[in-house]
Amino acid sequence: MFIPNEVFFEKEAENYELGKRLLDQYREKGVTCKEIENHNNIEEMRKKENKEFPKMKQNLIIGIRKTHKFVPNHKTSDYLVPYTSSGCIAMCLYCYLVCNYNKCAYLRLFVNREKMLDNIIRTANKDERELVFEIGSNSDLILENQITGNLEWTINNFVENSNKGYLTFPTKFSMVEPILNLDHKGKIIIRMSVNPSEIIRNIEIGTSPLDKRINAINQLKDAGYTVGILIAPVIFVENWKEQYRELIDYMNENLSEKVKKDVFFEIIFMTYSYVHHAINQEAFPNKIDLYQKEIMTGRGRGKYAYKKEIREEGEAFFREELKKGFPNNEIKYIV
Repeated sequence: MFIPNEVFFEKEAENYELGKRLLDQYREKGVTCKEIENHNNIEEMRKKENKEFPKMKQNLIIGIRKTHKFVPNHKTSDYLVPYTSSGCIAMCLYCYLVCNYNKCAYLRLFVNREKMLDNIIRTANKDERELVFEIGSNSDLILENQITGNLEWTINNFVENSNKGYLTFPTKFSMVEPILNLDHKGKIIIRMSVNPSEIIRNIEIGTSPLDKRINAINQLKDAGYTVGILIAPVIFVENWKEQYRELIDYMNENLSEKVKKDVFFEIIFMTYSYVHHAINQEAFPNKIDLYQKEIMTGRGRGKYAYKKEIREEGEAFFREELKKGFPNNEIKYIV
């Protein structure tokens, strides 16, 4: 279980079984727990300097999810759903949540899980279609599950109470053992994010290594889950073709035949931002600078994406290489 340096909590969280349990556990372990008024505005954290970002990531916030708006999505789900957490304790240098939360992209746990899941189930049951709900767009639920057990709770309750629909989420973590023996009835789609080992070590700081992610995919497939693979985000480092070709070869050699039979792929090119650049320069001065002026262009306010010709080269590369190693598998999209 993750032991934070400090816990910040909204008073109302103590009125929920999960909130009370978490606070009791941390207090018993001697962790300082500070009451706050609003998880979105913790002045003590907001005033810290960028260089303290790694230390801030070692804190934990416990609160109530107040926003429950479903956002339409047209990739691998029908809706993006605000769920039981946001932020993360890992420190990927490109994390898109930094765009939203700046240096306050630390892990927040929301203990009113019953309301959130009930909203999903009611929406699923009343629709004529078989809807897919993305519940992991704001955090990593495999990681969060190590603290809360929420993923096990979610799968069990969704399967028991929904007449239709599916849940899906991505992850960069390999700790899938707690969900392997659940009776998920084929209603859960799990997508593992992968990158070359060198990028994982140097850029996706604090996440599971590639070999453990691949093993987790095989385990999930053996447990009957529908599995997909995100090659994401694609980062055009100096020797990117060599690294990503090795990644595809490694997957071809180490994924089980059961996985390779019907696994699907999603490919997402990295988006970076001025906020990332400012934080990373102070918090990780010895790490790679992901801002590459010569191959990037502006994309919205303060954001950077790879230039059109670079993205087109990347798309052609991945379509060709994946066709070699996985000729019968679908690429859902490349963005």
